Amino acid sequence: MPSDSATSTTPAGVAVSVDFAGLGRAFDPAKPVLADVDLRVEPGEIVAIIGASGCGKSTLLRIAGGLDTPTAGSVSIDGTPVATFDARTAVGFQEPRLLPWRSIADNVALGVPRGTPKASARAGVARLLDLVGLADAAEQRPREVSGGMAQRASLARALARRPGVLLLDEPFGALDALTRLKMQDLLLDIHAAEPTTVLLVTHDVDEALQLADRIVLLGRGDDGGAASILEIVTVPGRRPRDRGSAELAELRASLLAGLGIDRHGHARGIASTTTIPAFPY
Repeated sequence: MPSDSATSTTPAGVAVSVDFAGLGRAFDPAKPVLADVDLRVEPGEIVAIIGASGCGKSTLLRIAGGLDTPTAGSVSIDGTPVATFDARTAVGFQEPRLLPWRSIADNVALGVPRGTPKASARAGVARLLDLVGLADAAEQRPREVSGGMAQRASLARALARRPGVLLLDEPFGALDALTRLKMQDLLLDIHAAEPTTVLLVTHDVDEALQLADRIVLLGRGDDGGAASILEIVTVPGRRPRDRGSAELAELRASLLAGLGIDRHGHARGIASTTTIPAFPY
């Protein structure tokens, strides 16, 4: 269970492990969302979590950050229980969630831990803006930058906390396809420079294959009950990976099958139709 008193001697900015042990979550006792989730994420590892909508991916991420409480089992970071709003974690969302009246630099500075000396905070913000390619946009407002730039600022803000664990919930889902690919490459560059542990929720199997060391497939069993881990896949090859790899193509097909999608893009259990309804729809 999350605890306000959880402490860690691990210095800020050092990648740490995450352990889920028999974790379960039920918002309604009759309809549990997650059950019996057992997973260890090693320090510095990137683990992608995929699964059908509503299977508890974001719930699992929230529990890891102390934003929600499990109803069974436990989660720990670096061997100590997760605290409420755990300071060892930082969250990146699908939307940038920048304050429109603040500059890009000031938005990033919001992530700096309280008590950080001003000179160190300014230097840290400048370093992160340079890392994400926003040094020239530091004084601009969110409305003056593109969606991809805003998302880079959001990522820099999360990193400003110097988290041991970075929790990313569909961070590139709202971006166009080309910008999304660029952001994936940027995340890998950032991870090389700031090798934190990353838990990434995504609906994009190709994104998971490009970014992750391992991919966790969440889903429900044949009984349709609570979701749990159906499969854990180790992604072969060193990053950056060849997007045209035949080996990754086979793994992609296997993961899509686990999601109920066949090689032709047809979903199991979904009736198909060749009849186009008359207008108006």
